[in-house]
Amino acid sequence: MTGYGKASCELGEKTATFEIKSLNSKQFDLYFRLPNAYRDREMEMRNDLANRLKRGKVEVNLTLEFPEGKQATQINAGVVKAYYSQLKTIAGEIGIPEHEPMLQAILRMPDAMNNGKEAIDPSETQKLAETLALALDELEKYRNNEGSALAADISKRIGLIESFLGQIEPFENERSLALRNKLESSLLEFIPQESLDKNRYEQELIYYLEKLDISEEKTRLRHHCKYFLEVMKESDQVGRKLGFVAQEIGREINTIGSKASHSGIQKLVVLMKDELEKIKEQLMNVL
Repeated sequence: MTGYGKASCELGEKTATFEIKSLNSKQFDLYFRLPNAYRDREMEMRNDLANRLKRGKVEVNLTLEFPEGKQATQINAGVVKAYYSQLKTIAGEIGIPEHEPMLQAILRMPDAMNNGKEAIDPSETQKLAETLALALDELEKYRNNEGSALAADISKRIGLIESFLGQIEPFENERSLALRNKLESSLLEFIPQESLDKNRYEQELIYYLEKLDISEEKTRLRHHCKYFLEVMKESDQVGRKLGFVAQEIGREINTIGSKASHSGIQKLVVLMKDELEKIKEQLMNVL
């Protein structure tokens, strides 16, 4: 969602410049700053921005630059003189001495300042819309470049998780044998070997080992990683969808860790969790 765009156009004697900044956010959060003269166009511009950007914390500024000698805000001399004449008369009638702050008070009175609204030409609307679209194009280029780098990094980390998963297999036979020996030695502490029912012992052992089997978790984890990479290639907004898949990946990794009972597997689980956390941090900035 991170991006930046800027575009300008000429509106008569003045130059209008749109500047757009975007950061990650769960929703579309827009902060708009416009000159007062263009407030009537704000809702239309907001709709254009929402349709293009979808999500993100977005800040949009429209600034106007005037040539030397021209100003966006001018004093309405006739109105100011009329206010001053009336206030001077009133001050004389009630015996209040004239003082300098009177002018400051007059400038805050209605219509004392001209904000340039009357200078807006109807043809400016189209130019402003086109300029806003150009600024959005620049922002989307920025987003796409950032997105490509982000996709490469996330894909690499998914590949690392799959690699660590593949490294678990050599430990599994060792793990099963160690569990078997541990169970047998613990059992023999309480029951003499000649009293053991071999068939029943083997059945219980198989049942216990099956409860600790991680084959299904490994299969599901591989499937989730594959699906994650497939979703990344979709053209629509995929940020939330990838977040859900990442949660499923984490669930399978946690289950493998809880069943591991082997230091080598536990180390690999820690490495997978580390890569997944980095992926989740990156997904916070994915549209």
